[in-house]
Amino acid sequence: MVFSSPIFLFGFLPLALILYFLSPRIVKNYSLLACSLIFYAWGEVFYLALMLVSIISNYFVGLLIHKSQTSSHYSNLPKIWITTGIVINISLLGVFKYANFICDNINAVLSIVNIPTIDLEPVHLPLGISFFTFQAISYIVDVYKKEVPAQKNIFNLALYISLFPQLIAGPIVRYHDIASQIIKRTHSIDKFASGVRRFIMGLAKKMLIANSVGVIADSVFELGGDELTLPLAWIGIIAYSLQIFFDFSGYSDMAIGLGKMFGFHFLENFNYPYISTSLREFWRRWHISLSTWFRDYVYIALGGSRRSPVRVYINLLIVFILTGIWHGASWNFLIWGLFHGLFLATEHAGFSKVLKKVWRPITHLYLLLVVVVGWVIFRSDTIPQALSYMKSMVSVSNLHTSTYRYSLVLSYETLSALIIGIIICTPIFPKLKSHLEKTFENNTMKMFLFVYFPQTAILVALLIISSSKIAASTYNPFLYFRF
Repeated sequence: MVFSSPIFLFGFLPLALILYFLSPRIVKNYSLLACSLIFYAWGEVFYLALMLVSIISNYFVGLLIHKSQTSSHYSNLPKIWITTGIVINISLLGVFKYANFICDNINAVLSIVNIPTIDLEPVHLPLGISFFTFQAISYIVDVYKKEVPAQKNIFNLALYISLFPQLIAGPIVRYHDIASQIIKRTHSIDKFASGVRRFIMGLAKKMLIANSVGVIADSVFELGGDELTLPLAWIGIIAYSLQIFFDFSGYSDMAIGLGKMFGFHFLENFNYPYISTSLREFWRRWHISLSTWFRDYVYIALGGSRRSPVRVYINLLIVFILTGIWHGASWNFLIWGLFHGLFLATEHAGFSKVLKKVWRPITHLYLLLVVVVGWVIFRSDTIPQALSYMKSMVSVSNLHTSTYRYSLVLSYETLSALIIGIIICTPIFPKLKSHLEKTFENNTMKMFLFVYFPQTAILVALLIISSSKIAASTYNPFLYFRF
């Protein structure tokens, strides 16, 4: 079920909210758990069993870790159980996400040496498995580190792993950030209204910007040969850079908004990443829940920055290769991760000090070029396609683009979305709102006229326009459903 679908907006969500708020406090978690399992089973009935296996196995692993830590005998047992839990989770992810990729690469080698290849049917990727698996790992690791006690109520743990607002595409909610909220959380009209506002903003990002600029990106990436001129190549990758940001941050906004409606507080997942001036800063602003997960559970576990410089660079490369592989079973994703890892290692080696001395617009241009080239690798289906696209981006001999070709790629709607998207990538509007609130903080009437009323009017308009877009389209999948 997709957040930007009529069945969710006008069917599932209203019924889930009614059921939740009519339920007594003691059964609210159970009603929300039922809604979450129904939400997942709607499109993944068969793989609901996989999620239940994840819930049950991590529940017992958590209890075993806790029990072994309180025992004075067998001091190695906690390590054995945490290792077992991680292996179970990674195995589930590996079988369903990487089995075909591994098999295809083995077959490529076997075919070279004339050995019979392995016949493996395509394995379907369960929705959200990358996200709920990482959440499950965070639970058992947090228990192992004694940051939280083991959850003795399996239904509470099931709610944490299956909570539908962020189940399919994040943000990755770590157990220690939400453990207390599962047991006790507050509800208020202000919190609910804030959630509604955040949800509408996310829906508008998806329907009005991401989908529109996505049309440009798809049209350009379908071109080949001399059809893909230098201007079109740049238009296409800029459009994709906006599409992936607004599509994913839009989902995160909707998830955070839904969480607030049900009384939860999820941490932010994006913080204007395209205004960064270094790749290190970019990853502090982009997909924050994933980058901090890898930092806390992988990078630090490898020794982090406490080791020798060479080992630190290796740690960075390992983390970002894993980050790339996490996104998908493809060499493109692995190379995209390695590409980012190399630049991060370079910055860590001293290039970041150079960047601090350079004029800010130059460092900003550096960051955008690195990220945009990375998105070419990320978006392309194959490495040869990525290299061909990059060649078009620098091919000054292929500048001429006919008006007809522009008209096939751009329309008034998509061009408007492209321009508006670039503006919204900067914190102009939040700063304007903050300035107005500060200016009129002592004048209730002006605060209403210049802040609250325009904000409400814009949200209503965005909801109406987004709803009309949903009604006119058939299916609006989010890009990160692939991962």
